[in-house]
Amino acid sequence: MDSLSTPSRFFLPLYSLWKREVIRFLRQRSRVVGALGTPLIFWFLIGSGFGSSFRSGSSPATGDYLEYFFPGSILMVLLFTSIFSNISLIEERHEGFLLGVLVAPLSRLSLVLGKILGVATLAILQGSVFLFLAPFLGILLGPSQLVLVMGIMMLISLNLSALGFVIAWQLDSIQGFHAVMNIVLIPMWLLSGALFPLSGASGWVRVIMLVNPLTYGMSALRQSLYFGLPGQEICSLSWSVGITIVFGAVLIFFSCLQANRKKI
Repeated sequence: MDSLSTPSRFFLPLYSLWKREVIRFLRQRSRVVGALGTPLIFWFLIGSGFGSSFRSGSSPATGDYLEYFFPGSILMVLLFTSIFSNISLIEERHEGFLLGVLVAPLSRLSLVLGKILGVATLAILQGSVFLFLAPFLGILLGPSQLVLVMGIMMLISLNLSALGFVIAWQLDSIQGFHAVMNIVLIPMWLLSGALFPLSGASGWVRVIMLVNPLTYGMSALRQSLYFGLPGQEICSLSWSVGITIVFGAVLIFFSCLQANRKKI
C-alpha cells in the first residue's frame, strides 16, 4: 500500500512547488527591484507629468493623476512579478526539472496550482508593499476595506500568473517570452483602464477595453480602493469580481490541459 494518501499526493506536490517558487524568489533579490522599481518610477514620473491637468469624470479619485494612476501602478507590479516569475518555467524546462516533475506520479492539477499559487503569492506580496504609498495620496484603508483590496489583488495575481503559465508553457526561449510579453501582456495592461479611463477613449479603443478581461480586474481594484466614493466604472464591483473569477478559472483549465498533453 502506498505510504501517501490521495490528498497527500495532491497537496504535498502543490505545497512543494509553491515553496520552491518562494525560495527561488528569496535567493534572487534583483527580481524585487525589477518588479517594484519600474512601476514606482512609471507612477511617479507619469503621474507627476500629468499632475493636476488630468481630470476624469469616470474616476472616483478626486486628486491629480498620481491618484488616478495609483491602482494602475499596483496592477503593473502584479503584472511584472507574474512575468518575471513565469520565466522560471522555461528555465526549469531547460534544466530538466520540469520533465522530472511530469514523469512523477502526481496530479497535473497540483503541478499547475503549485506553480500558479507560488507566482501569485510573490505578486501579491510585492503589490502589498506598493500599498504603503496609499496614505500619502489620502487613501485611508480600514481593516475590512484592506481585506477586500487584498482579495482582489489575489484574484488578479492568480489570473496573471495563470496567463503567464499558459504563454510560458508554449515557448522554449526566454527571448520569445519577452517578445510575447511586449505584444500581448503590456498592451493588455495599457488598455485596462490603468493609464486612461474607458469613457475618454476613442470608439475602437473602447471596444478593445471592453473585451479585455484585465479591464474588469482593474475596475474591481479601483472600486475597492475608492470604496464608497462616486464613480462611473465599466460595471459594478460584484460583476467585475465575477468576470475576473471566470477568466481565472478558464486560464487554469487551459493550463491543466497543456500540462496533460503538451510535449516538453
